[in-house]
Amino acid sequence: MVWCKREMAGTYHNHQRHVLQLVMSCRKITAQVTNTTTSSIIAMASSSEQEFVAHYRAQLNRFPRSHRFWDAKVASRVGEKLGFRLREIGVTTVQIDPREEQSRPVHYRVMLSPLFHSIKNAGIHVSGVD
Repeated sequence: MVWCKREMAGTYHNHQRHVLQLVMSCRKITAQVTNTTTSSIIAMASSSEQEFVAHYRAQLNRFPRSHRFWDAKVASRVGEKLGFRLREIGVTTVQIDPREEQSRPVHYRVMLSPLFHSIKNAGIHVSGVD
């Protein structure tokens, strides 16, 4: 009986549309996946989580000072965490808006590429990414 419920839960997630949204500033990057049916956030990962505090503090105390506190390595780790969280709840596919991603400044697009690759490496298909 429990096995059937898990199977139904897995297929339930696969028929819904999940959209990956990115919120970026010079201080942090947040990736969240929203269920478009219910407009609720189902998974989220951010560079403001506890794991990244030491990196953030090191960037604060760096000389010469920089206005950017995250980089491609941090974006990759955020993508990895998001991918694992999505797998845990049974989501296998997320969509992005390619027009929104193309409208971002080039320096953000370069740093987001590792994020998308990390999500893919975690076993999540990201549609809309080349």
